[in-house]
Amino acid sequence: MKIGIVCYPTFGGSGVVATELGKALAEKGHQVHFISYSPPVRLDFLSGNLFYHEVSVSDYPLFDYPPYELVLSSKLVDVVKYEKLDLLHVHYAIPHASAAYMAKQILASQGIHIPFITTLHGTDITLVGKDPSFEPVITFAINQSDAVTAVSESLKKDTYINFPHVKKDIQVIPNFICLNDYNLDGGSCQKKMYAPNGERLLIHVSNFRKVKRVEDVVLIFDKVRKVIPSKLILVGDGPERGNIEKLCRELSFCDDIKSLGKIVNPEQILRIADLFLLPSETESFGLAALEAMASKVPVISTNSGGLPEVNSNGFSGYMSNVGDVDDMAKNAISILKDDATLNQFKSNAFQQAKKFDIAKILPMYEDLYKLLIG
Repeated sequence: MKIGIVCYPTFGGSGVVATELGKALAEKGHQVHFISYSPPVRLDFLSGNLFYHEVSVSDYPLFDYPPYELVLSSKLVDVVKYEKLDLLHVHYAIPHASAAYMAKQILASQGIHIPFITTLHGTDITLVGKDPSFEPVITFAINQSDAVTAVSESLKKDTYINFPHVKKDIQVIPNFICLNDYNLDGGSCQKKMYAPNGERLLIHVSNFRKVKRVEDVVLIFDKVRKVIPSKLILVGDGPERGNIEKLCRELSFCDDIKSLGKIVNPEQILRIADLFLLPSETESFGLAALEAMASKVPVISTNSGGLPEVNSNGFSGYMSNVGDVDDMAKNAISILKDDATLNQFKSNAFQQAKKFDIAKILPMYEDLYKLLIG
């Protein structure tokens, strides 16, 4: 099959999943064309089956805001026509689904049929999509998609609640990890860089938006470190980073926290961690938690959104209500209190991650592709 993948090329979950999906499809012999305004951060190589097409927006004085959706639509028409694609798979509804619909109509006028799949990832439905100015377009684009998938049952439910006029059947295909990428040994020397005296090592990875509640990460860590010698690593960047650094200074334990900024391949740092903290207000799935579990790191998370579909309470970690930092700290301490308990949770986390290995998820997408191509 010849597949066009449209995604945001950033560190966000939708772009990561789209890129890893494309790479896995290419390894199976499919031809995959990525179409975006810059190369996806996880697209670290190109091969005989992997291609990248840049969407370039002209800087014209008439436009306060460059018309990316229109340029993307034109690019999709061009790539479909000249690369003879079989289908388009767009990740994140805004504006990719509507651009795909426009491209489909233009191509239909030229006698070319191109089906497109829209995959919903989260904030395109639960946050940005709630803006009333987007609702009619998103609803229309979803209904006009040849197939629609969501990364969790929770997100599927939220889509029907937030967009009551959506009539399209939504198929749940969960996010995934390439388990072989996380099967890394060693790391003891690297861990000593961050925990020189054998401290427990806690970690948080996110884009530092308010919805991630990174302040709760710091508060949980403060409670844990008073009981168990610990260090905290923060991975990522975003609008809340300045506030978090200020909070650390106020609590006077900045030396126990290392902020590493954005990292393309988090498995290198996850493998040395003992516990992953994800106290988000909501997660459509919780890809960061899954990446941690694949690295044999148990997870302390909230119980909102799609997280209960990923983190098994009392097995791969624990879940608490949003904002309940006391309970999350208590659960963290119960995991970290002794090596036997920690090692059991580490093993359990890896077993939970196996359920989401790409070897199990990829055929679900391939079957859907084949159905649409006919």
